Amino acid sequence: MSVPLTLRARKPGYAVMQRCLELQAAAPARSSWQRFRGVDVLVPEARSWYKGALGERRVAAVLDELGPEFMVLHAVPVGSGASDIDHVVIGPTGVFCINTKNHADHTVWVGGRTLMVNGQRTPHVHRALDEGAQTSRLLSAAAGSDVAVQPLLVIESASLRFGKKLPAVVTLRPQDLGRWICGLERAWSDEATRYLAMIAEERATWHVESLVITDTLRHVQRFERLERDIAQAAAQRRFFRKAVVLGVLAVPAGGLLGYWWAVAAEALQNAA
Repeated sequence: MSVPLTLRARKPGYAVMQRCLELQAAAPARSSWQRFRGVDVLVPEARSWYKGALGERRVAAVLDELGPEFMVLHAVPVGSGASDIDHVVIGPTGVFCINTKNHADHTVWVGGRTLMVNGQRTPHVHRALDEGAQTSRLLSAAAGSDVAVQPLLVIESASLRFGKKLPAVVTLRPQDLGRWICGLERAWSDEATRYLAMIAEERATWHVESLVITDTLRHVQRFERLERDIAQAAAQRRFFRKAVVLGVLAVPAGGLLGYWWAVAAEALQNAA
């Protein structure tokens, strides 16, 4: 198995995908009747990791639009364990470490060092600050000089509200991220940007193991297959609900059993 040479090969949400798949591996196989009804493929334990991976991928798509003068790294492994930084961006307007949170359908409030989701406090701001300090420390050590790093929180939510206190970490919606980064004043020369990008893409800058052997497209392919399975189950649920309505409203009582047998047989044949 060949190992990618630099962190440019890392896919967005890589570590989160890996954890999601580990939890999903324990899911029992669905029966034919469960497939017919469109029972959800995803186990509850894997749901937050699945949503997290989707969020990181959506933010990555925004970062891809920054332009060639910016280098973007995803799922950067740090330290000695399995921890990672969702995204690191290096460009003429600065160096940024981005922590992505997917709280779709939830209300988010942020002020000072407090960020609440549906009224519940979270450690998001503190972790983002820690990541910024860690990113600065690691890059500074590799570069041989101080490298200032701007931590960012990118939140996907139903609504994002701010308190009277200025957030301790710049907090943005995904759709505002690119415009915010590009709108800053120049902080680095082209030469300095290229140098920082060169050292940032090396694994040894971030992780005690210069080679991370778990980097493989296999996890990405398995996650994309899980996405397809989830979408197919959702489509099957819609079909099942429609069939129930049609069976109740449109089929005479005497023919209801035969109708259901026909629908079930067709669905089971498609699921096989």
